[in-house]
Amino acid sequence: MLDSLRQLEDGLLRAVERCAASLRGGGKLLICGNGGSASEAMHLTGELVGRYKKERRPLAAITLGTDPALVTCIGNDYSYEEIFSRQVRGLGREGDVLIVFTTSGRSANVIRALQAAREMKIESIAFLGKDGGPALGLADHALVVRHQDTARIQEGHQFLMHSLMDMLEDLIATPLTEN
Repeated sequence: MLDSLRQLEDGLLRAVERCAASLRGGGKLLICGNGGSASEAMHLTGELVGRYKKERRPLAAITLGTDPALVTCIGNDYSYEEIFSRQVRGLGREGDVLIVFTTSGRSANVIRALQAAREMKIESIAFLGKDGGPALGLADHALVVRHQDTARIQEGHQFLMHSLMDMLEDLIATPLTEN
């Protein structure tokens, strides 16, 4: 599987460039997923806002779906399928980037988030698995780990996510200065 990740290098470089352009332009990264993919989304947000390897300024990123009151409100008043798209519509602006994680590419709430992003002219990056599912056709940039086992897909996503962070920090890291 690791050898197949090399085929995603060009797509990963484009994803890094899009994230860097958004952050440099004052935009933010909106990140989401379900279950283990939600954990990957939170992990990436932690690396961006906190620190990955370099001491640098925090980068603007939000994990969607982590506020239980918000999730239950949207789920109850609308549907679970709307939990991410409502947040994209409320928090997202043109110039931001939506990053989704889904091992199947078929999660209805992720699909709706990608549709909302497209309608709002928010670029999207999708970490996908298997054949990419319907999310493949909705994402502006797709990184598909073509494996059938969810654990292997998530491991591939984590490798790609850390590679994205390595390159992103090199591109836009502004060191913290002592005052």
